[in-house]
Amino acid sequence: MLETLRNAFKIKDVRNRIIFTFFMLIVIRLGSQLPIPGVNRGLLATWFADQGMDAFNFFDAITGGSFLQMTVFALSITPYITSSIIMQLLTIAIPKLEEMQKDGEDGRKKIAEITRYLTVALALIESTAMAIGFGRSGYLENFNALSVLTIVATMTAGSAVLMWIGERITEKGVGNGISIVLTINIISRIPEDLMSLYQQFIASSSNIGKAVLAAVIILAIILAVVVFVVLLQDGQRRIPVQYSKKIQGRKQVGGQSTHIPLKVNTAGVIPIIFAQSLMQFPVVIASILGKGNGTGIGSKILHGLSQQYWCNPKQPVYTIGLLVYIVLVIAFAYFYTSITFNPLEIANNMKKQGGFIPGIRPGKPTSEYLTRILNYIVFIGAVALVIVAVIPIFFNGVFGASVSFGGTSIIIIVGVVIETLKQIESQMRVRYYKGFLND
Repeated sequence: MLETLRNAFKIKDVRNRIIFTFFMLIVIRLGSQLPIPGVNRGLLATWFADQGMDAFNFFDAITGGSFLQMTVFALSITPYITSSIIMQLLTIAIPKLEEMQKDGEDGRKKIAEITRYLTVALALIESTAMAIGFGRSGYLENFNALSVLTIVATMTAGSAVLMWIGERITEKGVGNGISIVLTINIISRIPEDLMSLYQQFIASSSNIGKAVLAAVIILAIILAVVVFVVLLQDGQRRIPVQYSKKIQGRKQVGGQSTHIPLKVNTAGVIPIIFAQSLMQFPVVIASILGKGNGTGIGSKILHGLSQQYWCNPKQPVYTIGLLVYIVLVIAFAYFYTSITFNPLEIANNMKKQGGFIPGIRPGKPTSEYLTRILNYIVFIGAVALVIVAVIPIFFNGVFGASVSFGGTSIIIIVGVVIETLKQIESQMRVRYYKGFLND
């Protein structure tokens, strides 16, 4: 990693791209400190603290603390992520969008433009709902039309600016811009969380031996999770493919061997995000409406949906919610993979190009073989995702180690870092080959 960065700085164009990305990240963090005008941040902070932070922990983590502080970038890049997921689902459901996606670069540009408009629309809806909801609850300095419009315009513009910065990083920076914007926000919260763990388990211990042991355990767990995620992100099953030889004119072409790489974690972090969103939605709505703090059956159900009550030895009944969460993660892993990977289409394309999997007949048998292997791989990847997601939940419930970053955040950080390094290496190779040809 360090060697890649050191070599990258030796190439002027790549160095300029890294510097440009760095300055864009500074702009993001500066914008994350600018407060939204008209919001009573003191009252809002007290309300957030009363909610136990569970319903808003993940959202605050991916916004880099901007959400709980109600800054210009409070919505962060989440409207863009949501709109991208919606467009992926619509591309499968709407034939016209599917044709547009297959229509080369022009089609992808049109889909990207639609995604931008959808992002702004979602940001408007989210900011309007939040402004009106907070205004009715008394968290705005002045609840009137002008105040609501100011907050809506500020939050929507902040989300649009982050989307623009992400696209500029992709175009003029190191690439993978939207993911980098998301990652820098998550990373910005890690020092605060590590300090919280230090104060809770190390500084508060009167025994030096116990404090050292706690520090070693914390570091070992974090390192083990990071290594496990790296292996998960790089893990893949390579399906060998052989192409038959053909005669074109006087030349013989084809006959080469290649492979189809099936990633173990085919759906990435999407299943966890889907599962968390589905389970936290009722909790967030109840928190905004001031419900869920009683002792009735409704409050108990909401507690079961909240991660802060899972794995608690004093209240084991709420851990049923964790079992539901695990089932949802596995189900969404299969669902998302099914809409992004089509074995039948791949089998048909291979057949048209004269390719086949050794020992498997082309056509339907190939599709069935790929489906069988894919189902096996998806299950392994989903179980691995569950392990990464449950580790922080377990330590939070048993030991009270509450932090904003968890398994989801680590998967995002590791995945983006690996992908960004690959992007830098590919840019270095392109510059190397250009220089070689010019010489």
